[in-house]
Amino acid sequence: MYVWERVRGDLSLFLEGARNPKAVAVELNRLYFQLGRGERYNPDGTDIFEDEDWDNLVLLDACRYDEYAERTSLPGTLEKRSSRGSASKQFVRGNFTGKTLRDTVYVSGNQWYLKLHEELQSELYKYHDVERDAVGGRVPSPETVTSAALEHADRYPHKRLIVHYMQPHRPYLGVGSDQFSEDSEEGRVRLRGIGETIRSGDASWDDLTAAYRDNLRKVLEEVEVLVDHLEGKTVVSADHGELLGDRIRPIPVRWFGHPEAIYVDPLVEVPWHVVSDGPRREIQPGTPETEIEVDPDVDENLRNLGYL
Repeated sequence: MYVWERVRGDLSLFLEGARNPKAVAVELNRLYFQLGRGERYNPDGTDIFEDEDWDNLVLLDACRYDEYAERTSLPGTLEKRSSRGSASKQFVRGNFTGKTLRDTVYVSGNQWYLKLHEELQSELYKYHDVERDAVGGRVPSPETVTSAALEHADRYPHKRLIVHYMQPHRPYLGVGSDQFSEDSEEGRVRLRGIGETIRSGDASWDDLTAAYRDNLRKVLEEVEVLVDHLEGKTVVSADHGELLGDRIRPIPVRWFGHPEAIYVDPLVEVPWHVVSDGPRREIQPGTPETEIEVDPDVDENLRNLGYL
């Protein structure tokens, strides 16, 4: 009944349905999941701070469990966890809201914490926004994130460290970089919509999967470099997964990307890979170093990645 009332009261759904029936099916699926678990985040997911124990947490953005499990060569124990979101916005809300984390340094290539930090009412010892040096300033390269993470690990040996890479999330850095992006009139790179690209015949679902896997390969190479230099208990995980033409439910439409509040396995099933477990570091809280400075371009950056 709730879903029908929502649809009946939203004329835009009917208008969109005439243009793109699949997009409406995705919205109806989202409403279905919101009935049970809400839209802010997935309450059935793992709280990375309250439910888990780690000194260093390496997050890959939009990394599916199955793709990670098939391609990682890191040692240790690999398990699954359920994420608190099917998109970064939900993951950040579900894990950071109301938390006092004065023992934690967050080195991030993903700007959702910046976007939401006033709403979150959380406190970190330090947040570092990594320079966006790849794909025309769209995202940080994996190498730049690794460099920033190593610098902060050396500078703050008694703090927990979160390192958030943007890959394998789009934009694609090697395979698929030409198919799924193009130069704009201003000389900057524009990300083409995946649906637009596939419908036009310029790429196939297999091309999309190949591009995603190449981005995953690139970031895993950097993760191997990073974890070799970290001390303490180190875990590799992800904020959420990715649809690569999977059919979602209950309406079995084929989709791509990571729409919010669609709690299906390819989106919320993420790796939890303990790659080293000691000796443990002595973690000490401290007074936060500085106030968070919000990048004035944060909205534009997120919009360019297809979020806003």
